[in-house]
Amino acid sequence: MREGLRRFSCSILDIRGGTLEKIGIIDLGSNSARLVIVELFGEGHYMVVDELKESVRLGQDMERDGFLKPQRVAETIKTLKMFKKLADASKVDRIIAVATAAVRRAKNQRSFLDEIQATCGIKVKVLSEEEEATLVYRGVINSMDIPKGLILEIGGGSMKIVYYNRRNMLNYVTLPFGAVTLTDLFKDDGLSPAEQAEKVEEFFTEQLTAIDWLKEIDPDVQMIGVGGSFRNIFKISKMVRKYPLDTVHNYVLPVEDFESIYDMIKVLDLDKKRKIKGLSSGRADILPAALAVVKSFTRFMKFETFTISGSGLREGIMFNQAMPITLEKPISDILGYSLTSLVRYYECDEQHVEHVVNLSVQLFKQLRVLHKFPRQYLKILKVAATLHDCGNRIKFYNHQKHSCYMILNATLFGITHREIVLAAFVAGCHKKEDISPLDWMRYKDIVQEEDLEAVRKLGVMLRIAESLDRSCSGTIKGINCDVLGDSVIMKTEVEGDASLEIRDAMTANAEFRKSFRKNLEIL
Repeated sequence: MREGLRRFSCSILDIRGGTLEKIGIIDLGSNSARLVIVELFGEGHYMVVDELKESVRLGQDMERDGFLKPQRVAETIKTLKMFKKLADASKVDRIIAVATAAVRRAKNQRSFLDEIQATCGIKVKVLSEEEEATLVYRGVINSMDIPKGLILEIGGGSMKIVYYNRRNMLNYVTLPFGAVTLTDLFKDDGLSPAEQAEKVEEFFTEQLTAIDWLKEIDPDVQMIGVGGSFRNIFKISKMVRKYPLDTVHNYVLPVEDFESIYDMIKVLDLDKKRKIKGLSSGRADILPAALAVVKSFTRFMKFETFTISGSGLREGIMFNQAMPITLEKPISDILGYSLTSLVRYYECDEQHVEHVVNLSVQLFKQLRVLHKFPRQYLKILKVAATLHDCGNRIKFYNHQKHSCYMILNATLFGITHREIVLAAFVAGCHKKEDISPLDWMRYKDIVQEEDLEAVRKLGVMLRIAESLDRSCSGTIKGINCDVLGDSVIMKTEVEGDASLEIRDAMTANAEFRKSFRKNLEIL
């Protein structure tokens, strides 16, 4: 690993935002096979650039004799050939292929892997239960700012429950059944869909009672859902709630709302389930079993909400490849890492970004006597300041609007949906632009009433901070603000001629007066 890390370090010397290496990650699960193409760039950052997914049902009907069935094997080989064609067309440097529960348990595992190697030229590593649980944990811990979590990962052929606290994995268990195998197990009893779901609930609850360490978990632990079934829960919930963000990662769902979805779906026959908006047709028959598991788990653990993670096993591999240090310890600043990835991927001016962030922070602290915002708003301002110029990748004119859209749709880790929306609006109004009431109302179920005034004030601060580095030369090193009567006197610490910066910042005087009820003077 050290040799690989040395090669990695040497090859980034001439990189600034460019692609260092392109890898393909193949996840061969019991229900679906997925190829994700990832660009590694900069100093330990990555971006997903393409994806292909097929429902192969590799684990179907295995319970009878433990063998992967010829039809399933043929379908999987056909899918992997497609994956290899796309990887070659995308000029992927190397492929990392892993297989999970179905292949791990298969009695014909060796012949299956040899056939893949011979026909597709792909070497597949079969993950142990511990390796799989660890990768799921790494995908979560490096992308979510949840200090104490209980992860439930629902696969097609197995399920994992992982407990961590203070960013340390403390316990895990792999249960030898998943959404596919549970559906197979209870489908031939002549039961109605609702009765089948209840049987799954009873069965899963029995399994949970046998896990002793679950009974000793701290009561303030948060549940985190991982896997395709949870992504489908998000899609259905998004349709039901008319949720405005299309971001599954960090989506918080009250158990009460989940149970409404479950009660609606568990009574439907397969044809009706396939017509549900948001539900993947390839998952319609196995989703009720997965939902029954979630119902059993939330009831057993007495959870009132759970958070859905968009990161799991594949992201665990991505983090390990981009930042080998994550093999030993998690990323300490999740949001900072995520923001840096975007700054480099969008090829923003990193020095200018850093300077605008620093000046924004100074303004926030210097003007605290006026705005009285809690510290959480500083986090929002930092995100907006970091990505305020990313819209230039689309077009300079009105780039603040493009920045707003890009923040709303970017892959951002370590931040809530509400914080994402507020940061996007702050970036979107930092160029004289006011907030459209229609745009704001679209997010009324995410933001709070008092947030609108806060966004306007933070937007003015960001506009002034950006102006104070108008020439992108770092001329203004610092600021000190005095509030005197009806004015704010801003004294600048400069190196060189700052007339451009001060003149540009003073154009924000009208917006400053409107937001803070004070005149602005800059010296």
